[in-house]
Amino acid sequence: MNKKSNRRDFIKSGALAAGSFMIVPRHVLGKGYKAPSDKLNLASIGAGGKGYGDIVNAWNNGSENVVALCDVDLNQARRAIDKFPKAKIYRDFRELFDQQKDIDAVTISTPDHNHGVAAMTAMQNGIHVYVQKPLTHNIYEARMLTEGARKYKVVSQMGNQGASNPGQQQMIEWFKKGIIGNVKEVHIWTNRPVWPQGIPVPKGKHELPETMSSKNWDTWLGPAEYVDYDPLYHPFKWRGWWNFGTGALGDMGCHLIDPPFRVLELGYPTEVECSVGQVFLQDWVAEYIPEGCPPSSHVQVKFPKTAANDSEVKMIWSDGGIRPFHPDIIPADHPIGDNDSANGVMMMGEKGVMTCGTYGLIPKVYLNTGEILEMPEGYTGDLKNTTLPEYGHQTSWVEAVKAGFNSKEHKSLTSSFDYSGPLTETVIMGNLAIRSYQESTGGEGRGRKFAGRKKLIWDGDNMKITNYDEANKFVGRQYRDGWKLI
Repeated sequence: MNKKSNRRDFIKSGALAAGSFMIVPRHVLGKGYKAPSDKLNLASIGAGGKGYGDIVNAWNNGSENVVALCDVDLNQARRAIDKFPKAKIYRDFRELFDQQKDIDAVTISTPDHNHGVAAMTAMQNGIHVYVQKPLTHNIYEARMLTEGARKYKVVSQMGNQGASNPGQQQMIEWFKKGIIGNVKEVHIWTNRPVWPQGIPVPKGKHELPETMSSKNWDTWLGPAEYVDYDPLYHPFKWRGWWNFGTGALGDMGCHLIDPPFRVLELGYPTEVECSVGQVFLQDWVAEYIPEGCPPSSHVQVKFPKTAANDSEVKMIWSDGGIRPFHPDIIPADHPIGDNDSANGVMMMGEKGVMTCGTYGLIPKVYLNTGEILEMPEGYTGDLKNTTLPEYGHQTSWVEAVKAGFNSKEHKSLTSSFDYSGPLTETVIMGNLAIRSYQESTGGEGRGRKFAGRKKLIWDGDNMKITNYDEANKFVGRQYRDGWKLI
């Protein structure tokens, strides 16, 4: 339990109850504890790439302190190290939490396979967490983090910044007014992967980057099965390998599935089915690469009725550059989704179609009457940080950390784990189906058998496929010794 946060909440509530302002000396609060008026001490795990933007946005031009940076590859973290020269540098997040006890909150922007263990370790130390999308590598981890945030009373946020885009609030308003009626079908698509995917497993050995040792590589692997370093894994192409990444769904699903999931108030799905693109390097025999994500996939997930939407919903996902065709209601020369139609969402309603692009941008409604609705210029809904980078997604989290667990600020966060955990489970549900589809259950070459190529029925409460038990091994993963999520 986070004693620092509990004391902060106690002192704040006491001051409010007394109806007066009070200053509490540090020695009264205890060693290492900071008064509520002080800056937060922030740390970053995975400080390169997206991690740099996360910690810089949370720091907010010096509104907070950045006291520690952790990255296995200091070359990737160089911009952050130069930006925050006073921050202590670590190569292993376990050493960070063991050695530095002044951390209030941490941003976690590692590859997907380390999200779960890093976030759980932070929460168990009473440290508030901001975790990049997808929240976790698998469904089991998403459920564990959702429950863990409540158990350890920490303020959480997932890094799907489009959740704080006012475009999504506009879509909710339109839907609640009944403008498009009930929705029975949703189409979502992306041009990802934009990295090598559906390719043979790397072979042979490669020299580690000069800024990484074998110990650093072992730490990078974390809970994943041990493999030798390869530039097709680090620093970016890990996304296409199941050992580390979650493919196109994991990369873009939390951005694109978020709007319909939020607007329709969806929860656990009831079933999932998929098909995937094949690669042929020889006649008639498709390449068999169960270790890697496919070059493209087509996934259908079904949801029951909700309080917001009085219809069952079919959500149909496509990646690899495959997108749905224009409905008749949308003019032929109008892009759908993004301005180039590369990524997008269409919610097919009884009275019209609601569309948006990545992050909930460019929301529109095409009504059966021929009328087209667009978001008014300057619309912000009730969001207050929309002029900040990434719609204030990180700074809203920082404000909620200062206000405390279960505060008004905490409850108003757009992607705390209470919301983003179930969202991530839905995203990763597609990957469970893909992995089951890919796995051979016997035979070789043209004679391979694939028993998992079926509709999978899902019991969300118990995290279990009920009609094909072999698929349940993809609910979680096998963890290396010393890295299990507990």
